[in-house]
Amino acid sequence: MTKIRITAVSYLNTKPFLYGIFNNQLDDLIDLKLDIPSVCAEKLKNGEADLGLVPVAVLPELKNPHIISDYCIGSLRSVRTVCLFSEKPIEEITEVYLDYHSRTSVELIKILLKNYWKVSPKLTPASLGFEKKIKGTTAALVIGDRAIAMHSKFAYCYDLGKAWNEYSGLPFVYAAWVSNRPLNNEFVALFNEALSKGIEQIPKLVYLLPTPQPGFDLNEYFTNNISYNLDNNKRKALSKFLSELNAPIQASLSRGLVNS
Repeated sequence: MTKIRITAVSYLNTKPFLYGIFNNQLDDLIDLKLDIPSVCAEKLKNGEADLGLVPVAVLPELKNPHIISDYCIGSLRSVRTVCLFSEKPIEEITEVYLDYHSRTSVELIKILLKNYWKVSPKLTPASLGFEKKIKGTTAALVIGDRAIAMHSKFAYCYDLGKAWNEYSGLPFVYAAWVSNRPLNNEFVALFNEALSKGIEQIPKLVYLLPTPQPGFDLNEYFTNNISYNLDNNKRKALSKFLSELNAPIQASLSRGLVNS
């Protein structure tokens, strides 16, 4: 039997999913690789992976996308690990470095800068080490585990999950489990069961995982900052986010890409 090639995000917020996958007898069915979000998206786009936990901004670029799971990486309000850091208030910022790890967060901050904060700083694609360039009126979007340690380093931290909620009144979906072809129903059921069991083990995981930063509350992060269920309200938020990007997305949505 050919294994299903899976690419998943290597961040802390994915650990409950990975715990479920590794402890629910999927080894003979899958070939799992861990990558940063942007690489997950590229692997799914170019056919190197059959299924991925990918940034949702890639959905319109896939020829035949299928959201196969009722679980995602989302937030209801503050997400803590997708933030704009700066030394100055946002109205004084003149340049923003954009984290190269994820397209979704980059597209999200563009929407928020224009429609919520109503500012128009220069947007600069970032490369390795860009966090060191945060100074004066130069800010940076930083996502993932690297953002955890940065909260204490800068005077201003703008949480994009919170800002999106205040802008739209909705939660947000950063990444979803997406395949580039229809998958066997039996496998999808087994996969979703594994994800569910992983989420159920969060109380155990907070004792097993190392704390990424002194004083960082793993339980708070897993249960209040990250929201894992891809429910109807998150699907509505996903539709709104995609609709604000550009016209081709509407065609994808009309084909049933996002179902409520």
